[in-house]
Amino acid sequence: MSESALSKRILTLEKPWSWKRFFFQWEWLLVIIFLLVNVMNSLLSPWYLSANTFLSAPMNFLDKAFIVLPMMLVIILGNIDISVGSIVALTSVLMAVIYNAGIPMQAALVFALVIGTALGGVNSLLLIKFRELPAMIVTLSTMTIYRGAAYVILENRASGGFPAWFSFLAWGYVGPVPFIFIVFAAAAIIFGLLLHRTSFGRAVYGMGSNLLACRYSGIRTDRVLLIVGLLVGFMSAVCSIFLTSRMGSTRPNVAMNYELDVIAMVVLGGVSTSGGTGRIAGPLLAIFIIGFLNYGLGLINVSAQLILIILGLLLVLSVLIMNLPRRPLRRHG
Repeated sequence: MSESALSKRILTLEKPWSWKRFFFQWEWLLVIIFLLVNVMNSLLSPWYLSANTFLSAPMNFLDKAFIVLPMMLVIILGNIDISVGSIVALTSVLMAVIYNAGIPMQAALVFALVIGTALGGVNSLLLIKFRELPAMIVTLSTMTIYRGAAYVILENRASGGFPAWFSFLAWGYVGPVPFIFIVFAAAAIIFGLLLHRTSFGRAVYGMGSNLLACRYSGIRTDRVLLIVGLLVGFMSAVCSIFLTSRMGSTRPNVAMNYELDVIAMVVLGGVSTSGGTGRIAGPLLAIFIIGFLNYGLGLINVSAQLILIILGLLLVLSVLIMNLPRRPLRRHG
């Protein structure tokens, strides 16, 4: 090969732009599903299609959406965390108990964030210390422990009596926009930048693709795992604050099955349970697909059991489509 030919060779990691590759992405299918859900809801209920619906409906489901953001990191790592609902319950119970014991509400909120973060960190420390144990077993154990602790503290009673301003967190507006939506949008932007624009995000993708290779290449995998666990705990505590604000009180059985809803949103969003694959746009779309589907079906008094069946069928269908031969829909970050 001549010297002039060698001098013209250019190495690049970027692929040329392709409209086909752009539109054959999983997120576009989610956009279509979102539109179909809203069309179906508007046909089923004459009260659905209004500006008030799209402003107020998210206030009923955005509390659990906070957990979707760190759960996405967990599943990209190739792990699973089924203790998040119990973290929400225990954090909410402890926040209510210390407030009613005389602690100012502002201090109780900070305490809830600290406790939730610590509980998430415990999960990661157990996974780091006992690497032979799968994440499912570890978080199943802590799920039982955390939920049991909530019942020990509050038994089967409710606790409330929060100050009037506390309800603003879940039901308040800043102009025409719900306050909870503003907070969630800010959190989503932060997690999007963290996942797609930082070395930490690249480490998460790398560990999900090949954990052993990352360890031998010098990535501090234990630290990444710990940070992800702390983020899960922190965002679960944020969820507990907004959930408690929305309900006005708390009980040990709050946030039941939240872990299933959150995992369903992440998987429907195109994040592979085998790890190393996924983008934040997919889970964000899945949050509103499932949220508005629940809201619309609730307007026509569809039973909760039937809604679960519909969501299960939607999830199974999405997984089947994502694993079609030759994988025409891209899910990679």
